Amino acid sequence: MKPALIIALLGLVIAANAANPGAPEAGWSRDPASGCQFLPPRSLPSGPTYWIGACPSGKADGLGVLRRRDGADAGEVFYGELKDGVPVIGVIDTARGNQGGLIAGRWKDGDLATREDSVWQDNTDAFTAASKAAQAASAVFKAQNNEASARYYAQQAKMLDEQMDL
Repeated sequence: MKPALIIALLGLVIAANAANPGAPEAGWSRDPASGCQFLPPRSLPSGPTYWIGACPSGKADGLGVLRRRDGADAGEVFYGELKDGVPVIGVIDTARGNQGGLIAGRWKDGDLATREDSVWQDNTDAFTAASKAAQAASAVFKAQNNEASARYYAQQAKMLDEQMDL
């Protein structure tokens, strides 16, 4: 390939990135309200997903909640920890009506999974992180004087805690 063509192609790539610097990386999603970016777990269906938590440098980070929404209806949810927009550990609640359940684990190959050699420990750690994430979301809503949402996430934290007692 000729050097002039390579330079021209490189210039197009740089121009495209400059024209849309906030575009999420391939496979990444963006909170429709805050613009915060994250890599959603495969078990979390695609669609509008909101991050409740810290967003330094434009990427979800720390304990928090990824909440899917279908219009006014709340959908599936991830409770857990993200690092630079990538889930680390937590629980996905896939419940919709009387269907679905809880998926717990550490981030591996695009989703949550438990390691065969440490299923019990991974599940315990995932539910602990999830409970703390729900508590953190409750605190966010309490600070916003949204008592209904604060109460809901406090109840979710309790439910996640109780899973370790089963």
